[in-house]
Amino acid sequence: MNETARDDHTRSSETGAMTGLGLGFAAVAMAGMAVPVQQGVDDPVVVSGLLLAVGALLVFGARRYDVLERRYSPVSALCSFGVVLLAGYALNQGINGTTTIPVVGGTIPAVFVAFLAAAIAIGIALAEYGSVSIVGLSRRVALTVHLSLLALVAWLVALFAGQLLAVPFAAALGGLTENQFIAISQVGFAIGTAAIAVGYVYTTDRDWSFFDLRWPTLRQMGWIAGGIGLIFLVNIALSILFSSSGVEGAEHSATQAAQQNPELLYVMIPASILIVGPFEELLYRNVIQKSMYDIFSRWGALLVSSVIFAVIHVAAYATAGFGAIMASLAVVFGLSLVLGTVYLLTENLVVPAIIHGIYNAIIFASLVL
Repeated sequence: MNETARDDHTRSSETGAMTGLGLGFAAVAMAGMAVPVQQGVDDPVVVSGLLLAVGALLVFGARRYDVLERRYSPVSALCSFGVVLLAGYALNQGINGTTTIPVVGGTIPAVFVAFLAAAIAIGIALAEYGSVSIVGLSRRVALTVHLSLLALVAWLVALFAGQLLAVPFAAALGGLTENQFIAISQVGFAIGTAAIAVGYVYTTDRDWSFFDLRWPTLRQMGWIAGGIGLIFLVNIALSILFSSSGVEGAEHSATQAAQQNPELLYVMIPASILIVGPFEELLYRNVIQKSMYDIFSRWGALLVSSVIFAVIHVAAYATAGFGAIMASLAVVFGLSLVLGTVYLLTENLVVPAIIHGIYNAIIFASLVL
């Protein structure tokens, strides 16, 4: 076999492996959407989701056997994206397609399985379209898992740091008011998050120059103003969309606490600007998103890091039902896309940090207006 033939064979094998993987996840998505239909659910949303899953399956199959060219791979991504949207909507409306797992005997929400499988199929379709090899895909998955664990550890450490920091203050003051506890917890959040972010950067053989900390230029001040406006437009657009389609979201736990005790706003508003915005952006944009630039495209890093950002916020909405949590995470994901895009284009952490902080502060302030 000559060199050209070997290259063709390698490319063909890689395509077959990637599309075979896509076929598997598309088939799982199709099976998941088929369960409620088999159970007698004739909701157009579920049926449409099933048809889109079939469409993704057909495109993956056609790519696997070279019936379609690579340029058609995004069609399977679009079909899978449609499944994600429709499965998410079905879950929000209480359509779970709960089914019994053979042998094990437990139950599983089949529509949620379809949601996850279709989400993975999107990534596979885009990777195949971009000629990413199986090795390249595995490296991206490994880095995503690695940075997701980093985000989880940072959240746990920040939570623990806040609780730990409150102990000596409570002992010295003979107890803490709710406002005092929240204020100290926020300081602990900053310390814990910064410790993990800085520690990760230095343990990965980087130095202080990795952090994009610069005073905003006049043009970047324009980005800040535009970013604040855009992030509110996205929020309003999603709110209108959810309201018109009957989608119910969940309230953030901090918002619920502020509604029950408005005095907390004296702490939460300044903490949003000085702590939450800057330190969340430090971790999720400057560390996680930027670390992905090594093997992801920059826009791919933006998308994946935004998924991590949204998933880590599950605990903040955990008081609501499953479907409502998913709807709220979709909003968080959309807002993260705005912040990540601003960071990507300006390469200055201060810009999204200010946008994030001001956005959160305005949301809290609106509770008393």
